[in-house]
Amino acid sequence: MVLNLKDVSITFNEGTLDEKKALQHTNLQLEQGDFVTVIGSNGAGKSTLMNVISGSLKPDIGSVIVDDKDVTMLKEFKRSQYIGRVFQDPMAGTAPTMTIEENLAMAYARNKTRTLKSGVTKKRKALFREYLETLHLGLENRLNAKVGMLSGGERQALSLLMATFTEPNILLLDEHTAALDPSRAELITNLTGEVVEKFNLTTLMVTHNMQQALDLGNRLIMMDKGQIILEVSGEEKQALTIEKLLAEFQRIRGEQMANDRAILG
Repeated sequence: MVLNLKDVSITFNEGTLDEKKALQHTNLQLEQGDFVTVIGSNGAGKSTLMNVISGSLKPDIGSVIVDDKDVTMLKEFKRSQYIGRVFQDPMAGTAPTMTIEENLAMAYARNKTRTLKSGVTKKRKALFREYLETLHLGLENRLNAKVGMLSGGERQALSLLMATFTEPNILLLDEHTAALDPSRAELITNLTGEVVEKFNLTTLMVTHNMQQALDLGNRLIMMDKGQIILEVSGEEKQALTIEKLLAEFQRIRGEQMANDRAILG
């Protein structure tokens, strides 16, 4: 098992009027090669889930296990050798004042033993060109261009490459197409499918685009109020439509409200 979240809970502003249960006894397991899409309304707990896995948030209770290693208390920068992440903001995840080549060198060194050798050798430069060619954006001919000069779509494609070409144990995609225009979003969506399949990456992708959530991956989970309220996979997922997904959400919400009334009753 590549990822195992066990009974993870986290509450913000506990004991105040602003108390929010961001995750409630959440359990999630990912096997090698699983591609799980995550949907839910704002405040459902999607970003908190990603932050707990990446290590930027520590759960109040529960554990995070990656490849049979308990990483619950491991700091985010140390988890980065296991986890690749692409953020919603194309400006995040890269160093804008550094060149494409320098950014790739940093990503390449993430899970390698540090040495005194130069960050970009002739062999590595050839490797970077080879990987950049797969993006079909001509970036292999712009290795010395500053990343801050790239368009949002180009930068997000580079971020995706940087997060994946070292083949991390887990890839986290945090609404990574949401800030792009439709044509660039489609490009990055297609690249995502190709890269995940090429490297057989175990992937968790948060998205507000329900069609994207249905088209990509072999599993889908829906979150609400810090809980996973629905999980579908395989043929069941393939048979889903947006209309059916919305209807299922309303059905589950209705049952939860009825249960709440019965408890208060």
